Amino acid sequence: MSDRSPLTVAPVAGARETRQAEQLAKLLEESREIRGVSLWSDAWRRLRRRRTAMASMIALGVLVVLAMLTPLLPLQSPIDKDLKFRRLLPPELTSVTMGSREGLGFKDASLVAELARFEGELDELRRQRDAASDPEQRVQLEDRIRERTEVEHPFNQLWNRLGSVAWGMCRLRVAIFGDYAIPSIFGTDKLGRDLLSRVFWGARVSLVVGVVATLVSLVIGVSYGATAGYLGGIVDSVMMRIVDILYSIPFIFVVIFLITFLGEDSVKAWLRQRGIEQITIFYFVIGAIYWLTMSRVVRGQVLSLRHEQFIEAARTVGASTWRIVFRHLVPNVLGIVIVYLTLTIPAVMLFEAFLSFLGLGVAPPDVSWGQLLNDGVEALSSVKLFWWVVVFPGAALAATLFALNFLGDGVRDALDPKMKNRD
Repeated sequence: MSDRSPLTVAPVAGARETRQAEQLAKLLEESREIRGVSLWSDAWRRLRRRRTAMASMIALGVLVVLAMLTPLLPLQSPIDKDLKFRRLLPPELTSVTMGSREGLGFKDASLVAELARFEGELDELRRQRDAASDPEQRVQLEDRIRERTEVEHPFNQLWNRLGSVAWGMCRLRVAIFGDYAIPSIFGTDKLGRDLLSRVFWGARVSLVVGVVATLVSLVIGVSYGATAGYLGGIVDSVMMRIVDILYSIPFIFVVIFLITFLGEDSVKAWLRQRGIEQITIFYFVIGAIYWLTMSRVVRGQVLSLRHEQFIEAARTVGASTWRIVFRHLVPNVLGIVIVYLTLTIPAVMLFEAFLSFLGLGVAPPDVSWGQLLNDGVEALSSVKLFWWVVVFPGAALAATLFALNFLGDGVRDALDPKMKNRD
């Protein structure tokens, strides 16, 4: 017979239940303070711990901002040539006045004075247009104003084909800095053009080539690979055999053929009539040859996801094939896609530099880093070493490629679940 009576058991059971309730309340309170961390938040947290990747991201951000604001910076003209006095000058700190070259014929050897004179003449033409009573005369005056603006404007003698935004930025640059221009701290090239300004303007083209071509490869590769991986079967086999065939084609010859074809005068005239720039076609041609590896990577990821429960649930509720592919599968492979993008951009930029180095890329007077390297190599001489014409463009390209690769490595490690517990 037990020594414990019902009167003693009840208080013990009540105390145990009280402790359990207190522990449960404590656990609930702690759980409220715990916040779930998404994949992207966790990846960003781990990426911030990688100093090299973060330094590369900051450097690339500064480079992009400076490239975007290049028309606003007090740089010299990237296309104005001075064959008489400034050919292959070494880096120097001598101040430069915009529009001071004698051959330009600017009033008072000043860009500001020439702009004031030119705007005064245009204002006089506008007054004549507004005062004209004959409609035909008005049209003639309007055409003359437009022609003079497009051909004779001082900006068109110092910069090449400015868009509306760049035009406005150049106007603001003149309003802020006047005739002042940064000295030729990178020296000048074989045609007497300032190398610092050409490096900055070349950054705009090289970065746009990298980004646009990579986005083109992203759209084609992700769509193609995700579709092949999800449909599977004979469709997948046929689509991947097409990729294998394209892989066997030496793309350098394809690109050379396309660029040579686009360089024909009749083709250039046809494109110009439709408002299509040759350099725009160049962006898309490079992007169209870099989608093959992207499609294979995405296909492999989709093959591992297409039988997951969330895909089966989407099929059950009647989601269409394209909705499943682009709404459910593609977002789940963005991690590997982003990693591949950070590694594709430097590859595309290097390929563009290679083509421009061969004289098949960006056509003058447009400028890119690859074209600058080509000009620098042509200027090298066994008699005298003009080191600056190669060192500065090469350093800009190399530093950008290093930063992109370091950032790509950091993003890859940050998005890799296997690396989560190694931080």
